[in-house]
Amino acid sequence: MPASMPASRKVLLVIAAVSIALVGAALYLQHVKEMLPCPLCVIQRYLFLGVAIFSLIGAFANKAKVFAGLALLSALGGLGVAGKHLYVIAHPGFSCGIDPMETVLNKIPTATLLPGLFRADGLCEAALDPVLGLSVPQWSALWFVILGVALVWMLARRAR
Repeated sequence: MPASMPASRKVLLVIAAVSIALVGAALYLQHVKEMLPCPLCVIQRYLFLGVAIFSLIGAFANKAKVFAGLALLSALGGLGVAGKHLYVIAHPGFSCGIDPMETVLNKIPTATLLPGLFRADGLCEAALDPVLGLSVPQWSALWFVILGVALVWMLARRAR
């Protein structure tokens, strides 16, 4: 990377890298720790990838602000989904388990082509072991907030 790379490009590349690393962490939990993803987990994966893709495009496009805004919308959507996931966990009996949402998600072309990444097989209200003291949806919400704040900072900085 050239030393003269604009700060906004660096921020967007870091945001994209973090988002991709978080999906990698989810895959580790799924395939190594055998924590099956539920429909809300899979939707959060799509939204982390949305943050990554829009950030990458924004890092190299002339319209960085537009794509950073789309990445921010993905982060806000992810925070909403993580919030719903936390609500489901906090209210036993309120399930999003095997329902129409799971069936629809598992029929999307990305789920049929890449089931190891996008197939929902777990229950949203399943008690998962904490990772470093937080549940997976708590970590997800925290990272959506961090990424969202970084995107807001970048957008506000570019607006000057």
